[in-house]
Amino acid sequence: MTRTDNDQDIPRLWQLAFGAMPAQVINAAVSLGVPDALAEGPRTSAQVARRTGAHEASMRRLLRGMAGMGMVEAQDGDRYALTSMGRPLRSDVPDSLRGMVLLFAGDAMWRSWGDLTETVRTGRNAFERVHGLPYFDYFAERPEEYAVFNSAMGEDTRVAGRVLADGYDFSPYKTVVDVGGGNGALLTCLLQAHEGLRGIVFDRPEGVAQAPQALARAGLSDRCDVVAGDAFAGVATGGDLYVLKSVLHDWDDEHALTILRNCRTAVPDHGRLLVMEPLMPERAEDLGPAHGIVTTDMDLLVTTGGRVRSEGDFAALFEAAGFRLTGARRLGDHEYLDAAYHSLVEGVPV
Repeated sequence: MTRTDNDQDIPRLWQLAFGAMPAQVINAAVSLGVPDALAEGPRTSAQVARRTGAHEASMRRLLRGMAGMGMVEAQDGDRYALTSMGRPLRSDVPDSLRGMVLLFAGDAMWRSWGDLTETVRTGRNAFERVHGLPYFDYFAERPEEYAVFNSAMGEDTRVAGRVLADGYDFSPYKTVVDVGGGNGALLTCLLQAHEGLRGIVFDRPEGVAQAPQALARAGLSDRCDVVAGDAFAGVATGGDLYVLKSVLHDWDDEHALTILRNCRTAVPDHGRLLVMEPLMPERAEDLGPAHGIVTTDMDLLVTTGGRVRSEGDFAALFEAAGFRLTGARRLGDHEYLDAAYHSLVEGVPV
């Protein structure tokens, strides 16, 4: 076998090329509820199989696979205990990644990624080609899957929201409008950190369906309104700071510009616009170890037809929509990825 200049190249290539297999081991474990079955302590494979309604011999092999990856620890032959790596796969922990796993390793996304070659060949969106519906329309027709989508976005937002709450000066503002705010996870972080703020969660009706209950659990119902609507038709008024987290990158420039122009109609002249998304470097050679950013960009190519934009891209969109870009900076290191992920792009009305 011919060796490469770097002895780690081939092991790394193996890890990447066959990454689909461990991803599906994790997906199967989460889908069956294995981490929750082990939440109270070690159990045998037979006990886990009974609790999850699974085939005993196959469950033994799944647990063995999870042990090989470090998510569970084998004890006394056929008893398994959840490890610190496996703990975030439980549904009942604050730092749960269950929703992210079920969304990104689930059937709808999985089948779409399997058609990546055709997307690159033709430029046509894989998700819509495979499922016969645009990404968000597909989830809108499937409330259970939309709940998983909202859960996944909320899991990411809990991390980024804490960083935003600590890293941005909210003192000049009275009311934050979260456009595309889903279940209110971002505003929950902001309002809990800044007692003087009020909030408005704005999203499609199916997007905000879980928001009232989530805000009530956080004790924020009296400080945050929930407004259902369509950002392509108009955006909720009443705020002086408008936030778009992980929204614009879901769309091509034409659709993103429509959202931004509707925001400009709603944002008062003294207000501000914050876009919270990963930023693509202007030059490919400046990417560095930005695994999360390029993976997100490829995911958008496959699923929504959107893309990760550069600071220059945002400057052009802002200008066309009636905003002036006043700054773009890295928000902070993302908790789960190997490179800084979210950036903060700020604009003012002109």
